[in-house]
Amino acid sequence: MFGRRRKKKAKSRVDDIPPAVAPRHAPVTEPTKEDDRYRARGPWDVSEEVPEMPRVDLGALRVPVGPGIEVQVNVAKQQNQNRIIGVTIINGKTAMQVQPFAAPKSTGLWTDIRKEVVAEIARTGGKSEEFDGTFGPEVRAIVPMPGRTNEKGQQLAQPMRFLGVDGPRWFLRAVIRGEGAVRPEAAARIEEIFAGIVVVRGYHPIPPRDLLEITLPKQGKAAVAQALQAAQQAAAQARPQAPTAEK
Repeated sequence: MFGRRRKKKAKSRVDDIPPAVAPRHAPVTEPTKEDDRYRARGPWDVSEEVPEMPRVDLGALRVPVGPGIEVQVNVAKQQNQNRIIGVTIINGKTAMQVQPFAAPKSTGLWTDIRKEVVAEIARTGGKSEEFDGTFGPEVRAIVPMPGRTNEKGQQLAQPMRFLGVDGPRWFLRAVIRGEGAVRPEAAARIEEIFAGIVVVRGYHPIPPRDLLEITLPKQGKAAVAQALQAAQQAAAQARPQAPTAEK
C-alpha cells in the first residue's frame, strides 16, 4: 500500500532535462526508503506519475496554482546578491513557506532536522510537541514573536506547524502559519496544496542539506526586479497576520 509510486519511463526522465545536463545513461533505480510511505499522496518527485494540475515552474519546485492561491518567492541578500531561499504559498489567512534541500540517497533528513527544530523552539522560549500528521511526524509549536507584546507588555506568540517530507535524494520542509496551523478546514486545504508540490532534484551532485535552486518562471523575465522587491516587502510585513497567544 505504501510502496514507491510508479515511475515514469527512464527515457521520459532524461528527455525532460536539457541536453547540457542530461546524464549519458538512464538514472539508476534508487533504494526504497522507509519514509517513502509518508508520500503516498504527495509531495511528488518529478520522476513519478504525478497527478495533473496547474503548477508554476520555479526550478526545483513546481507549485500548484489556482483560485485563492498566491505564490511568492522569498528573497535574502547573500554576498551582495539577491537569492531566492524559499517559496511562500498563501491561501486565505494561511501562509506556508516551503524549501527544498538535497538529501542522501538512502537515508532521510527529517528525523534529525525535527530534533533541531524542537531544540531551537525551546531556545527561543517557545513550546512544541511532535504530532502524527498527514505527512508523518510533524512539530506543532507556539513560537514567540520578537518585538510583539500586548497592552500589558506580555510577549505574544503564534502557533506554527513544521512539516518535513523525505523524497528520493531531496527533503522538503514546510512551515505553516495562520489559520492552517490551528483550524482543521484551513489545515486540510493547505495540506492539499502541499501534497500537490513536485520536486525537481536534478542529477548533479549537491551536498546534503544544501538548498536546491529555486528560480522565477521563464515567462515575465522583464518583471524580475519587481517580483524580488515585492517578495522582500512581503517577508518584512509577515503576511498574513497569524493568531496570537500570550506567553
